[in-house]
Amino acid sequence: MSSLKNDRFIKALLGEAVDRTPVWVMRQAGRYLPEYRQIREKAGSFMNLCQSPELACEVTLQPLERYPLDAAILFSDILTIPDAMGLGLYFIEGEGPKFKRPVTSEADIEKLTVPDPGVELKYVIDAVSLIRKELDGRVPLIGFTGSPWTIATYMVEGGSAKYFSNTKALMYDRPDLMHKLLQKNTDAIVAYLNAQVEAGAQALMIFDTWGGMLTTRDYQDFSLAYMQQILDRVTRQSEESKVPIVLFTKGGGQWLEMMAASGCDAIGLDWTIDIGTARKRVGDKVALQGNMDPCVLYASPERIKEEVAAILKDFGHGSGHVFNLGHGIHPGVNPDHMGALIDAVKELSPQYHQ
Repeated sequence: MSSLKNDRFIKALLGEAVDRTPVWVMRQAGRYLPEYRQIREKAGSFMNLCQSPELACEVTLQPLERYPLDAAILFSDILTIPDAMGLGLYFIEGEGPKFKRPVTSEADIEKLTVPDPGVELKYVIDAVSLIRKELDGRVPLIGFTGSPWTIATYMVEGGSAKYFSNTKALMYDRPDLMHKLLQKNTDAIVAYLNAQVEAGAQALMIFDTWGGMLTTRDYQDFSLAYMQQILDRVTRQSEESKVPIVLFTKGGGQWLEMMAASGCDAIGLDWTIDIGTARKRVGDKVALQGNMDPCVLYASPERIKEEVAAILKDFGHGSGHVFNLGHGIHPGVNPDHMGALIDAVKELSPQYHQ
C-alpha cells in the first residue's frame, strides 16, 4: 500500500484504523457534472465514451479534480460483458440500455462464449491501466462488474424491465438453462475482474442491482451462489496489498448475514436499512459501505450535513465504514450539494476514529 498517498478507503474496507471515515459516491463521474456532460457530447454517445480509454480516464478523474474524494471508480458500464458476447448493446436517451440480440432461447444461451478481456474488452482494461497511471497513487482505483444475475436480467429482457417476467419465467420454468447462463456470466466476470486487477484496480465492487427482487431461496441459488464463486476465484492480492471486494445487492438488507458469510470484505448498503442495525447484525465480519438516500442531495447543504451526522452517529465509533450513497448519484443534483456531503463527512467523522 506504500504507493498510495491516501489509503483510507482500502484500510476502512479491511477494518484497519483510519483518521476519518473515507468517502466516495457511486456514479460520482456522471451527468450531474457539467464537465462530464461536455465530454459526453464530444464523444457522441455513451458507448463511445466507454470505449475510448482516454475519455473514460478523463471522466473518471473529473470528480477528483472537483472534490477531495478518497477513491476513484473506473468509468464503464455493467453491460460491457454481454456486449462483448455479441448481444449488441446500445442506449436510448431517457430509456436506458437495450440489446439488439437478447437471449430468448436455449440455442441463444448455448452459443454464448466467454469473452477474452484482452481482446473484446481490451478498451476497459486499457482504461484501467491509464487511469491508474494518471492517478499516480493519489487515491485507490475501484474496478467493478455487474453480478451474474443482474447481467442476466438485461440479457433476457433485452434491456431494463419492470416485472422481469421473461427472466423469472426462464428461472422458474427452466432453472437448468438459467443456471447455464449464470455460469457463463460468472466465468466471464472472473476473467474480467482478474484482468482489471492485473491492470491496476486496487479494490473491486460487484453491483447486484436486481438481486433484491428475488425470494430468499432464489437469491441464494441464482444470485449469491454465483457471486460466491466470483469471490472464491478472483485474485484478491496484488503485488502491493490485498484487493478488497465490496458486494452490493440493492434491496438486500434482509440477507446481510448471508452476504457477510460469502467471503466479501465489505457490504454495500442501500438506504432502506439502518446502518447501525446492519453493523449490529454483521459485527466486525465485514466493513459497511453506504448509505445515504441519494435524494437527500436535492435538499439544502444544512439538511445534507444533518443527514451525514445521523448516519455517522448511527454507525458509531471505529473503522469499517466507507461513507457513500445508498445508490448512484442522480443526474439532476447540484454539484455544490455533493461538495457539502464530502465536507460534512470530513468535518464530522474524525470524532468517531479517536
